[in-house]
Amino acid sequence: MDVIRFAVCGAGQRGHSLVVNVLTNIDGVEICAIYDPYTDKAEKVCEKVNEKKGYSPNMYSGVTEMLEKEKPDAVLVASSWDSHIKIAAEAMEKGIPVALEVGGAYNEEECRSLVDAYERTKTPFMFMENCCFGRDELLAAALVKHGVLGKPVYCHGAYMHDLREEISYGKINRHYRLNEYLTRNRDNYPTHDLGPIAKILNINRGNRMVSLSARSSGAFGLAEYVKNREDLSELHGKTFAQGDVIDTIITCENGELISLRLDTTLPGYYSREFTVRGTRGSYFQDTNMVYEEGKHKEIFETIRFVKENIDNAEKYYDKYLPEMWKSVSPEALKASHGGMDYFEFQTFCDCLRAGREMPIDVYDAAAWMSIAYLTEKSIALGGASVEIPDFTNGKYKTRPPKDVVEL
Repeated sequence: MDVIRFAVCGAGQRGHSLVVNVLTNIDGVEICAIYDPYTDKAEKVCEKVNEKKGYSPNMYSGVTEMLEKEKPDAVLVASSWDSHIKIAAEAMEKGIPVALEVGGAYNEEECRSLVDAYERTKTPFMFMENCCFGRDELLAAALVKHGVLGKPVYCHGAYMHDLREEISYGKINRHYRLNEYLTRNRDNYPTHDLGPIAKILNINRGNRMVSLSARSSGAFGLAEYVKNREDLSELHGKTFAQGDVIDTIITCENGELISLRLDTTLPGYYSREFTVRGTRGSYFQDTNMVYEEGKHKEIFETIRFVKENIDNAEKYYDKYLPEMWKSVSPEALKASHGGMDYFEFQTFCDCLRAGREMPIDVYDAAAWMSIAYLTEKSIALGGASVEIPDFTNGKYKTRPPKDVVEL
């Protein structure tokens, strides 16, 4: 197809950003329709599209009506966490290819429904985990693939992002996160940190996550944040369920260990803490450092070692970074999240046009999103180990590894 007609479900912060900053900058893409229950949000996105492209998408207040009337070539699902899986499954049942934005799942039935819809229809589906396309994550993946780090043994990731303002003003801004933090305690946003690690460890492709154990700190950050803000008086004295820090340990069938951390209600800088520890070396995202056995001298003073080696990963870029990151255009880097969103949507469009397998599939989506409800269960059980379902139904044993791009 020369032009991919996208319908967009969700015109909130994420949907708005993806339409305005990414989809309108990719050649051969048209935004034919926007759905959002809040009409004013849909109107703002349509206005931006009109400013940039000279046409205005049709607006809808119902998903089914939009999909049936527009019959789009693809649908971007960027709605709230409690609706995005249902919408994605409905689109697949109608034969409409799906680009599903990230989030957590609430139960196994949701995840199974997504997998079942795909297996019944074989409708193209991609889980849009943009961090899998990040420069640092792809460099580490290439270092593992080419044997520089040896066998990966331990991987760590985090979503450390001060979201206190976004959460606390959720009622005012009509954002669903506030209710999540008032009523649930779990790693509610696990895929940014888990996704790149899962691809490196070939999860669902010769390997799988077997079990996890999660623990939570107390919930103090939001209560402290809201107490002196008069415009948030409705939240004064409220008890938040969501712990400030959630730590999760995942064991894998092939012997690797994964640790994840959710940290969104305490002051601090943004970090994904992405780390890969292998038998021959390691990669550390926070300092953009590679440590290779026999190449980098061990120094026992941490500050001195970091000072001497910070950003040394840049020396590996020419040889190991995927070509797209070597030749990235300024326009792509200006796209949201420093180009990651641009690369993932370009990949989705390329695969859809060519009829190729999507690099992050429905089994990845189900497994990665399941961590949310499984951590909630483990925390409620005092950190007890809980089993992680195999959503491939045993097919992971023979499925070949697949990188998101050529490494």
